[in-house]
Amino acid sequence: MTEKRHLRFKRNIRQFLALSAIAIAGAVGAADTAPEAVVRETTSDVLAAIANNPAPATLRQVAESKVVPHFDFRKMTQLAAGRVWNQATPEQQTQLVGEFQRLLVRSYTQSLGAANHSAAKVAVQPSPVSGSDETTVRTTVTEPGRRPVAIDYRMAKSDGNWKVVDVMVENISLVTNYRDWFATRAKEGGVEAVIRSLSEKNRQNA
Repeated sequence: MTEKRHLRFKRNIRQFLALSAIAIAGAVGAADTAPEAVVRETTSDVLAAIANNPAPATLRQVAESKVVPHFDFRKMTQLAAGRVWNQATPEQQTQLVGEFQRLLVRSYTQSLGAANHSAAKVAVQPSPVSGSDETTVRTTVTEPGRRPVAIDYRMAKSDGNWKVVDVMVENISLVTNYRDWFATRAKEGGVEAVIRSLSEKNRQNA
């Protein structure tokens, strides 16, 4: 990824995460529930919280209760880290997952606090599950005064539950974009350099 594209992605990451989390919030339920059906049923909870203009602490609670349980952050970190993941010890892998999760959740809550997405509407397309343990849920988010945004969710079934393993906004993958970031930091000082960089990002954004 070019430096210009990386900067553009960095500028848009908060809206990227906010819109995607709005559309997917609480979106993954029991195995007998179609992923897209749960998206339609639970999106209103997050939109209602935004409409009430809650305090940052409340937004974090919304993220933790309605978003975090439905994302497979370990798998997302593994995909984003690429070769770095294989170079890491089990302890380092745990640290990578923890720091990456904190980074994404904090970015999400900061975005909700900085922008009003209460008027957002989400159209969800049926997902082709057909007995497979993987599927993609395709959605379109529309807001007044903004062009529609296509958001796709790669989902995998784990222990009978569907969980998100990647988010693609306008065909731009969250994990793919972070892969170059992980690789660059690893060249500077290995796995520990990646962990330090993630930790520093989280401290700066605290």
